[in-house]
Amino acid sequence: MSENLVYLVTGGCGYIGEHIVKLLAIQEYVKEVRVFDMNESEEIMRCNTASTSVKFIKGDITNYEQLLKAVEGVHVVIHTAALLDIFDTVPFKKMKAINVGGTENVINACLAKDVPYIVYTSSIAAVGPNINSEPMIRATEETVYTGEIELSYGKTKQLAEQLIRQANGKQTSHGKQLATCVIRPSNIYGEKTSNLLDAYLSAKAKNNVINYIEPENIDAQYAYVGNVAWMHVQAARHLYLKPELLGGEVYYVYDSTPMRQRYKLIYELFTQVDPSIQMGHRIPYWKMWLIINIYNIIQYIVRPFWNLKPFMTLPILNIIVTSFSYETDKAFRHFGYQPLFNWAECKKRTCEWLKNVVHDVPKQHGKHKET
Repeated sequence: MSENLVYLVTGGCGYIGEHIVKLLAIQEYVKEVRVFDMNESEEIMRCNTASTSVKFIKGDITNYEQLLKAVEGVHVVIHTAALLDIFDTVPFKKMKAINVGGTENVINACLAKDVPYIVYTSSIAAVGPNINSEPMIRATEETVYTGEIELSYGKTKQLAEQLIRQANGKQTSHGKQLATCVIRPSNIYGEKTSNLLDAYLSAKAKNNVINYIEPENIDAQYAYVGNVAWMHVQAARHLYLKPELLGGEVYYVYDSTPMRQRYKLIYELFTQVDPSIQMGHRIPYWKMWLIINIYNIIQYIVRPFWNLKPFMTLPILNIIVTSFSYETDKAFRHFGYQPLFNWAECKKRTCEWLKNVVHDVPKQHGKHKET
């Protein structure tokens, strides 16, 4: 096989997928990047270079026939497409059809069309927290954490992970051996992070004050989206080069982001954009619990004539106040991964994006509700 490789990125116009496509387009060993998504992005289409073409393919991962056509002649698939719904507003059956059924379609299409490499984008939600809110602190990929997963989204990602890992070593239609690996991001920030913009607008609406929910001793993991994408690109490259080492493995995403509490991270970022922003106070768990339950009652009352969307749920609240983190260097040991962007660059790029997008937000968003 030549080094003029053809990659397919499912969900390539999405949050992580877009960053992956941009990085793939500048790799000298990549000849073509196919972007398989339901919605086209003009920004992605501008990623063409002199040596690498970027092609958009409109499609749905729940449509097996569309996937079969898309993977024809592809060497490596990076499967990022998924339905992310942490508020359980989408029926579980639908989410499972996309996140699990879609992943099964990707695997079967690769087996049928002789595509031997799949990198799957999972999530730390595939591990937990569980319904008992048991913490996991500074774990590794080998840590065993049990119990029923709290989020429906996490349940679907766990099932999809199992399919991907079980597919490792299967024979394709022409006798090649399928090699698969899993990338598990945790909390991501950076350009186009919608909840980061929401948090900034919320702080501005509250007289430049950041209030927070999580305990001060919380331990969580944060990584810049560009580094999350870079780990995918590096894993895909080395899965192709060393399938016997990476095949069937799982890798947590990490970088040099020093904060392990969300309120400290957003404070560091927001003060770079607006030095007048100040740290506020912690909202007690009991108060948030009460607010959520009152909101749920109101939501139930108005449901017949108004679809009031949840701003938070009790499962999300429990996750926010539960330490759930990892500490690992497995990706470095297996394929030499090092973050593409250091902390200073991550902060600079995120703040530049935030400054630009805030400038474009209409003034009426100054009345933005807290999220």
